[in-house]
Amino acid sequence: MPFAAYLGSGIAALLVVEALTNAVLRRGLYELRDTLQNLKMAVGNVGPALAARLVALPIAWALYQLRIWDLPATPWVLALLVVMEDHCYYWFHRASHRMGMLWAAHNLHHSSTHYNLSTALRLSWTTPWTGIPFWWVLPVIGFHPVWIVTAQACSLAFQFCLHTQLVDRLGPLEWVFNTPSHHRVHHGADDAYVDRNYGGIFIIWDRLYGTFQPETVRPSFGLVHPLPSESMTTVQFGTWRRLLRGVAAASSLRQGLGRLFGPPC
Repeated sequence: MPFAAYLGSGIAALLVVEALTNAVLRRGLYELRDTLQNLKMAVGNVGPALAARLVALPIAWALYQLRIWDLPATPWVLALLVVMEDHCYYWFHRASHRMGMLWAAHNLHHSSTHYNLSTALRLSWTTPWTGIPFWWVLPVIGFHPVWIVTAQACSLAFQFCLHTQLVDRLGPLEWVFNTPSHHRVHHGADDAYVDRNYGGIFIIWDRLYGTFQPETVRPSFGLVHPLPSESMTTVQFGTWRRLLRGVAAASSLRQGLGRLFGPPC
C-alpha cells in the first residue's frame, strides 16, 4: 500500500476515534454541516495539490542540480532536513498571515468556528501554489527533492494531529514541539492569540522570533472578520475576489502591489 493510502487510512481512523470520543463525552466539538464542508474541501484540494506538485518537483530538481553539497541519506542528515523543512514552513505560514495575497489563499483554514480533526482538512485550493517558492532553498543546500516531499508529508501528518481539543497540555514537550494547545492558540480569534504560533512540528521558531503565545484560556475559534457566507465558492475564493477588486481599484501601481504583498486589509 503506498504512503498516501496509509496516510489517508490513518487520518480516517483518527477522525472516527475523535468523533466517537466526542459523542461519548458529549463535548459538542463536531457539527455535521461544518464537518461535511471540511471533507469536501479536502477532496477538492487533491487536484490542485497534485498539479502544484507536478510544477514544484521539476523546479526543485533543477535547483538540486545547483546544490552546494552532496548530502548523504544518513539519519543525521534526514533529521536536519526535518528541522530545516519546518523552518521553511514557519516562514511560509507566517507570510500567509501577513501578506494579502497569501492570506487570501490561507484564511479559509481559519474560517470554521469549530475545532476538531476535521478542521485540519479545511484546505485551500490555492495554497498549494502560493507556497512553492518557500522551500527552494532546500534543494540548493543539497537535500534531494524526494526527501523534501517526504519531509513535507510527515509535517502535514503531524500537523493534522494538532487539530484537537481532546488533548490538554503536554508538559516539557511544549518547550520544543508544537502541540494541540499551541495550535489551538493559532486558530484563536482572541486579540492575544491572533497571528501567533506559526510552527509546524516545532514551536522553537515562534519562541526564537517572538511569535509564541501560550494557551491561557480556551480560544474562540474562527476569523476576526468572519466570511459573509459558508458557501464553498465564498469560503475558497471570497477573499481572493475582494483582494483583486481592491488591486483593480488601486490608484497607483505601488498601491496595487501593496495590497498584494502588504499586510491583509
